[in-house]
Amino acid sequence: MAVITEIEDLRRLHQRRVPRMFYDYVDVGAWTGSTYRANRDDFDRILLRQRVARNIQDRSLATTMMGQPVSMPVALAPVGLLGMQHPDGEIHAARAAKAAGVPFTLSTMSICSLEDIAEATGAPFWFQLYTLRDEEFLDNILDRARRAGVTVLVLTLDLTIQGQRHKDLKNRMTAPPRLTPANLLNIALHPRWALGMLGTKRRGFANIIGHARGVTNMGDLMEWTGRQFDQRLDWARVEDIIRKWGGPVILKGINDPEDARRALDTGAQAILVSNHGGRQLDGAPSTIRALPAIRRAVGPDYPLYLDGGIQSGQAALKAMARGANGVFIGRAFTYGLGAMGQQGVATALEIIRREMDITMALCGVNNIGDFGPDCLWSDDRAAAQQQGSD
Repeated sequence: MAVITEIEDLRRLHQRRVPRMFYDYVDVGAWTGSTYRANRDDFDRILLRQRVARNIQDRSLATTMMGQPVSMPVALAPVGLLGMQHPDGEIHAARAAKAAGVPFTLSTMSICSLEDIAEATGAPFWFQLYTLRDEEFLDNILDRARRAGVTVLVLTLDLTIQGQRHKDLKNRMTAPPRLTPANLLNIALHPRWALGMLGTKRRGFANIIGHARGVTNMGDLMEWTGRQFDQRLDWARVEDIIRKWGGPVILKGINDPEDARRALDTGAQAILVSNHGGRQLDGAPSTIRALPAIRRAVGPDYPLYLDGGIQSGQAALKAMARGANGVFIGRAFTYGLGAMGQQGVATALEIIRREMDITMALCGVNNIGDFGPDCLWSDDRAAAQQQGSD
């Protein structure tokens, strides 16, 4: 195997090892993909400030997220269908996160259940919830999350209607895949994946099937899911779900300063600045572009996290310098999962960690908490410093 040194290496390996519909599910944006691309490309326009002779031998990335000690300010984002990228994928990702000392967030639309993760890891984890119409199911899954040891609820606000992703429609993506001639051929071209899937019983949406009333199979699930997107969602409903949970909540899907200001009144403990990885509103600004205005809107002390385009440790640091308290990675660790299972997730996290550490050193910073705006290059600052020395 070629030496893996960056997330892009994992992406290429993931693409080779996983059937096309599931790779495309991860590596796709809505409509033209402009926001999906901007999430990553806009980081390249932010320049770092190189510093020297700063005594950098005692560096530390350790901090906290939602009051929880972490080895670095990075969490695994909720990604649906991880169990279709690799057999029992959510379990493998959660174990890798536990070993790395970072939070894992389970998606509502996971293949492995809340109970599977609790049993496999024996560790607290986070859980992402959609704002669903089915009140009975909502109450039930929140209760199951409490019993499973979930410590933080990540409430998604930007999926009351699904954005159009052309590749998913053209692939007729389902989990498990329909056994059409085209799908059978594509699966046959990925024997390692196929054999792994034959070796697990987890191939459906285990958080929902058997738990939502009347949902006992995939046919029932598709019909039920189509009814659940709650287009009536408003801030009163958000506050109601936060009260139901009764514990720490992160509001995910906020990408506008006015929404961020309103979120402060809900009682949520943090905001995750997110545009759903560019998978919902195409043409929206990248999260890193929206972040500074959102930071100004909520003030200096309110916890802000960011996802979208974080595929390097440098991107994570740039987000923190722009006002984030930490980041969530989604595609980056999913590439690793599809490429090499648990070891691939561990490799993705180690790549991010190593890039953060080296970059922090070259910027002359010892502690992650000190990586702020002064670590970014500014022509205006440079000009002012030059004038001051003249």
